[in-house]
Amino acid sequence: MIDLGLARVGRLVQHTPQTWKAIHVAGTNGKGSICAYLSAMLTASGLSWARFTSPHLIDRWDCIAVNGKPVSEAVFRDAEDVVKLRDREDRVGATEFELLTATAFEIFHRQKVQFGVVEVGLGGKLDATNVLKHKAVTVISKIGLDHQSFLGNTIEEISLQKAGIIRPGVPCVVDGSNQPSVLKVIEAHAREVGADVHYPSTQSIAELLSRENFEPHQIQNLACAHMAFRLACPDQDRPLTDFLPAIKQMQWPGRLQKLDLYKITGRQQKVLLDGAHNPQSAEVLAGYVKRHLRREGQPVTWVLAATQGKDMDGIFSLLLKPGDRVAAVRFGPVDGMPWVKPADPADLLRVASRHGVNSEISHAAGDDIKEALSWASQTAGDGPLVIAGSLYLVSSILRLLHEL
Repeated sequence: MIDLGLARVGRLVQHTPQTWKAIHVAGTNGKGSICAYLSAMLTASGLSWARFTSPHLIDRWDCIAVNGKPVSEAVFRDAEDVVKLRDREDRVGATEFELLTATAFEIFHRQKVQFGVVEVGLGGKLDATNVLKHKAVTVISKIGLDHQSFLGNTIEEISLQKAGIIRPGVPCVVDGSNQPSVLKVIEAHAREVGADVHYPSTQSIAELLSRENFEPHQIQNLACAHMAFRLACPDQDRPLTDFLPAIKQMQWPGRLQKLDLYKITGRQQKVLLDGAHNPQSAEVLAGYVKRHLRREGQPVTWVLAATQGKDMDGIFSLLLKPGDRVAAVRFGPVDGMPWVKPADPADLLRVASRHGVNSEISHAAGDDIKEALSWASQTAGDGPLVIAGSLYLVSSILRLLHEL
């Protein structure tokens, strides 16, 4: 159940001292990567930190990390039991995400970290994470149309919800590549609240990072993360180049991830795994595929899934080209989020056919992810294979590999 608001979670966390400085990150795309880059910078600076991102990928507790490692199941369940007891005793009636947020904050406190890097779950203003007290800096990444039923039907309405994380006197770093109407909304809200907006420049670092094989959207996210780090840790002000060794070692699952499927399908070549699930992230993925995987006259084979209600026409129009081959599949049940439902593979293939995919070289795999991967591997041969459409599909595939 998604029921936005701060009253319930506020009651849950009132017993948990917020002893850390918070870096709060909102946006439609890129916010998870910004959190990962910030974590790498904090580690390289010898500062202790904890991070809360969503959704989880394999187990519910892997969405909370302390100093680079996901918390153990025992640590998670001990904190969760305390939070759930408060929920029952105080008759709060918290949602699953509110319980998870309160559990994360309880772990942050128990681990005595200096910084908490927190990704907004949905929106900003009414998201459970917005009960953070000691924000050192807020960050707003690239904003696009997503979750309109909760956040508003226009990009400007959505932007105002995201801007709800801004606090008086707390600097806000904003991705300047957002469209002008988005920036106008954020700037107006920041003025009203009494916060300065900072736009990171990529001009000085773009050439260097391109040589280091960073993609354009990664350069933008990295610039946001570096400026946020400098504002949150003014005594640690170092050039971005100092952090590149730590950042290049960092792995962020499900974002342009090269994955070995040999154990499942026998395929020798790695595949590309990406959680692109809205038109904006699909545009980024399509650009990457065009630059690195599409060769003249050679089709791309896709394994695709989606959450019900997503703009699949918008996503597929960007990803698919005539002659591409598609296996459509349902992702598995999402632990802790029973309301999330996968789209019907037959519906996905109907949309794909409108974008040049021949129905004779497409495949509806139902619930069988292994079978979808096997069909795609056989169909692709030595050609490129990409898995996309949903972070929940990423989760299902990573879990499948984990269980082998």
